[in-house]
Amino acid sequence: MNKVATVVGARPQFIKAGTVSRAFARHNEFCSQKRQISHRIIHTGQHYDTKMSQVFFDELEIPHPDYNLGVGSDSHGVQTGKLLAAIEGTLQAENPDLVITYGDTNSTLAGALAASKLHIPLAHVEAGLRSFNRWMPEEINRIITDEISNLLFCPTTTAVENLKHEGIPSGRPVRGVRDINHQAVYQVGDVMYDSILLYRDLAERKSRILESFGLGRKNYCLATLHRAENTDDPEKLEAVLNALDLIANTGMEVIAPLHPRTLKAVGSLPGRQNPSVDAVPGVKYFEPVGYLDMVQLEANATAILTDSGGVQKEAYFLGVPCITLRDETEWTETVAAGWNILTGASCERILTAYGSLSQRSPDFPPFASSDPGIDPVLGVYGDGHAAEQIVSIIAEYLS
Repeated sequence: MNKVATVVGARPQFIKAGTVSRAFARHNEFCSQKRQISHRIIHTGQHYDTKMSQVFFDELEIPHPDYNLGVGSDSHGVQTGKLLAAIEGTLQAENPDLVITYGDTNSTLAGALAASKLHIPLAHVEAGLRSFNRWMPEEINRIITDEISNLLFCPTTTAVENLKHEGIPSGRPVRGVRDINHQAVYQVGDVMYDSILLYRDLAERKSRILESFGLGRKNYCLATLHRAENTDDPEKLEAVLNALDLIANTGMEVIAPLHPRTLKAVGSLPGRQNPSVDAVPGVKYFEPVGYLDMVQLEANATAILTDSGGVQKEAYFLGVPCITLRDETEWTETVAAGWNILTGASCERILTAYGSLSQRSPDFPPFASSDPGIDPVLGVYGDGHAAEQIVSIIAEYLS
């Protein structure tokens, strides 16, 4: 039996890994024992708060990690160094045949480096994404991880093209030959689309978040904010918060589940020492919620304001207008389809984008579209079976 180790550390990765883990379980049900794959989950502890971590494994019935390295938060360099050392020791103990990393966090980079240094083949889920902004630490993590990965699983055609431009063309590995010098690129679709299809109905049945906040459907905006480019710059952070205040002043309630680090940054601003109390009427700041509650909040929002890549996509999948609080995005397809607009941390641009929503027809995308032919249902993110394709390719690679 072959062994695969998955390295995760942040809440979007837990969801993606859970979807792939289910696909491994289904694979093992329908194949001979010789072709079965043991799947080990290594949780780095990058997100260590219960609301950011444990609740996901509990409510989504994701297999609990085999390891929790408990690294916690720190500066990028210190955290990545700690992660690398801890993951390396775990991989040496487990000796897997393949390591899987997801996305673009410090856990992704450290897992990729540890596997590469130990000459263990590496797979990267969400390969090929580019914002083309190297001021973002996530962009550096993506580029390095793709460069040293062997199996590169791309969610979109754009991601495949990005890799091709960087000299990593599509190609298949030789069956049964695990050469760490060889790279193979596959367009498989997006595992987050798999997750939304699986969990949106479950969220509708189980979540009571709307009732707990006294919310109706389509009578509030949802806001999330966590990227350092916004939270570590007091001027940008204040501009975003001012925009939320002004949206609330129009009579539209704003619901803002924020990362603990973001809440701390908000509390450091003048007049906002206690965000949950000092916010203007109509704005509610609180700590992160579970995934099912988050999906329910997303699905029923009038609009979503976020700097999260994952939330941008989920808004697109759910057909909810998204205002992205960044100047670029890896998920260019959502912008091309007219369901996402980039405003950066400009209060004026945010309000202009929000104001345009009142003019939209329910039959058309809410923002200017460069490719009106893109449909969020038929769309460019696969058919909802990305995880199954990933596991099938890995099984062939390891056979």
